[in-house]
Amino acid sequence: MTNLEIENIKQIVISCARHELLPCFSNITHQQKKDGSIVTEADVAIQESIINSLLNCYPGSVVLSEEMTPEQQQNVLQSDKTIWCLDPIDGTSNFAFGIPYFAVSLARIEAGKVTLGIVYDPVRDECFTAYNNKAWLNNNSLSIGDVDISLPQAMAIIDFKRLPENLSSKLVTHSPFASQRNFGASALDWCWLAAKRGHIYLHGAQNIWDYAAGHFIFSLAGGYSETLESENIFSYKLEKRSVVAAVDSTLFDNWKHWLASD
Repeated sequence: MTNLEIENIKQIVISCARHELLPCFSNITHQQKKDGSIVTEADVAIQESIINSLLNCYPGSVVLSEEMTPEQQQNVLQSDKTIWCLDPIDGTSNFAFGIPYFAVSLARIEAGKVTLGIVYDPVRDECFTAYNNKAWLNNNSLSIGDVDISLPQAMAIIDFKRLPENLSSKLVTHSPFASQRNFGASALDWCWLAAKRGHIYLHGAQNIWDYAAGHFIFSLAGGYSETLESENIFSYKLEKRSVVAAVDSTLFDNWKHWLASD
């Protein structure tokens, strides 16, 4: 993809988020889905807006989105076309209840591999992107670099809701880090780690639209990650993936060792 094409795609995401999300932030009704998560009218509106814009520019591609049915999602993954993996609102609960931590997440997947990641936070007007082996925050290069922080000094981002009960209990009673936060928007979590707004990460179950763009950005910024089962994070499947991550290799090894210890 050319730089002009990438800028065009970024502007699609930014424009749709500003138009569809900001006017109704914290002032919109929501419904509960079968899995217990919530959805708003804004989820549907921004999904349609982004999909229409993408397919108008790239008519030979297809879109995989959180708000599609499982059958539709599986059909998309079986396609040999370029796939746009979209989470129209990452952090819908935050969005609906007025918590300013949500984003639009979009990844381009070609031949089973992510080649472009965009995560846009409209509240802070921060656009995280990754392509051509580089990561960016707005127009500034995003590189984690050296981080001289030990595990006991680390700020942890941890989603307790989806972790095994024994691991959650261990983290509460014997926490190895300095402090912990749980923000509620996975794609943005990855980007905040890439910006060194946290040091270690743990999540029990992310969908492909939760991590495809954010993980790609974090990886190209220089972060380290794998699943709790020591597998690569990205999987070209609908099955949920656990996450262990850290901003440098030493911290990552120590975090994994602690999680695996009795």
